[in-house]
Amino acid sequence: MFFCFNTLIKKTLKIMTLKYVNNLFENLIDETSKKSEIKIYQEFIQIITSLENKDLSENEIKSIETELDRMKLDSNSLNRRKYYKKALNDFKNYLKETYSLTTKGYYTQLYGGLGLSFGLLFGVAILSNLERSLGLSLGLIAGLVVGSIMGRNKDAQAKISGKML
Repeated sequence: MFFCFNTLIKKTLKIMTLKYVNNLFENLIDETSKKSEIKIYQEFIQIITSLENKDLSENEIKSIETELDRMKLDSNSLNRRKYYKKALNDFKNYLKETYSLTTKGYYTQLYGGLGLSFGLLFGVAILSNLERSLGLSLGLIAGLVVGSIMGRNKDAQAKISGKML
């Protein structure tokens, strides 16, 4: 009888460390001259640096590094800006959903948009007795101001509680 033995290949799991990702994006900044790409890379570096400075447990760090590895950040894509912008948004969502960590201005931006929406409705429904465009303008301005103030207040609470990167 003839036996054929397949060789077993042990796969090693390479997990991206926070330092590796930081160095990766610093190298990408050196390689490009496009401002839009540099802005994305700098935002990634800022988030990674903030995570390194936070007092996270070993399990939390491993979980974050596993998520970074899952994103395959060291792959060469044709459209880097689009690829890394999507990866950045996915990473921010992961941090928000898993650890309730937000970036600076997150709530200001969110509440400002909501304020605009409600301001538009307010301008159409309540201020419609004024000239139509004046009512819309005042409603949008009021909504944006109120939403931004609420968002800044929420951002300040997140910073105090240590949930801001």
